[in-house]
Amino acid sequence: MPAIEMDAPCMECNEANAILNTRNRSFCGPCYQRFLAYKVWRRMDHYRPRPQKNVKPTKPAQPQLLLPLSLGVSSSVLLHILDTGLKRQLAKSGRTSYAIHILVVEPSTELPMSVSYDTHVDAVREAFPTYSVTRIPLHRVFEYVPDMTDIMAEYAGPQFTDDASQSNEERLAAFRSVVSTATSKSDLDTVLFTRLIVGYAKQAGCESILWGDTDTSLAAKTLAGAAKGRGASLTWQVSDGMSPWGIKFDFPCRDISKPELSQYESVCPEISAVVIPDAPLSDNILTKNLSIDELMLRYVTTQGEKYPGVMANVSRTAHKLETTSGSPSALCSLCGGMIENVKGNETGLTVASQFAGKGSQFCYGCMRSRPEIIS
Repeated sequence: MPAIEMDAPCMECNEANAILNTRNRSFCGPCYQRFLAYKVWRRMDHYRPRPQKNVKPTKPAQPQLLLPLSLGVSSSVLLHILDTGLKRQLAKSGRTSYAIHILVVEPSTELPMSVSYDTHVDAVREAFPTYSVTRIPLHRVFEYVPDMTDIMAEYAGPQFTDDASQSNEERLAAFRSVVSTATSKSDLDTVLFTRLIVGYAKQAGCESILWGDTDTSLAAKTLAGAAKGRGASLTWQVSDGMSPWGIKFDFPCRDISKPELSQYESVCPEISAVVIPDAPLSDNILTKNLSIDELMLRYVTTQGEKYPGVMANVSRTAHKLETTSGSPSALCSLCGGMIENVKGNETGLTVASQFAGKGSQFCYGCMRSRPEIIS
């Protein structure tokens, strides 16, 4: 039988035509998936139990991990890669290194929703039937963070009155309404999402949260965090390690760019119904109407196409930052960031010195976004 002639053979298997390109290499669909999956599995390798010398082997407790699923490309591809790896482990040894819980957090009614979550969540359950999928709205943050009511009242200031007779959804909407600027609203929403996810993870007995951030989004987070005065929090917001709440944060996709995951999705029909497509970036928009987070993400996305190595170095550099040890009393009650000076800061400036008389239970970043500070 004559050999099949190929115009551009896959550089990995040489048995199929290459249809995807990345990092100066050409791949067929299956080889491309394995190429990216290996980078994720390598990041997850520390969860694999290691035999110890002179110790009788016992069945270790299976780590419980939480994967917050935004129904975007990154977290959906991450779930598919991890699911593929766990299936291989199960077929090979009859057991898996860890168990995954899937959490879908619905945005607040204050946030724009152009699609129905029902269809996409149903698609998740159909594509990944062996996993437990929990769906909760953002306003349940009051249930999973017991002291959120007190934190909310202190953060919003005297002009805000919390009406306990209202539903949690109405209370959250009223709380968000006192924050006026786009940056402050986006910043607050991010904190609330994180606190809700952490609260759920602790209640579910999970030891780690697997975030779907790519090097693209981590670079944007790094730049935005520094611009918003949250540089001290970058050690756990963009780095693998322990968070202030005793839950580990892992970023298995940190070595992969967003465009690379989008290419993965294009050859992965299993998650086509799961992913909510990103809205295209519009050039006809006033930058003053965008938050710092949106501005940095747009910048990294556009410049990353021209200089992918530079953007990747941003997240890699932030990943090398050392965590500053501190007592629980020195942590922000809202976001968990450091209140006092961080290691290496020789300026002598603290939150208390810059916002004297305005309360010191919040970090510099949260104090900047409070209504009484920005008004």
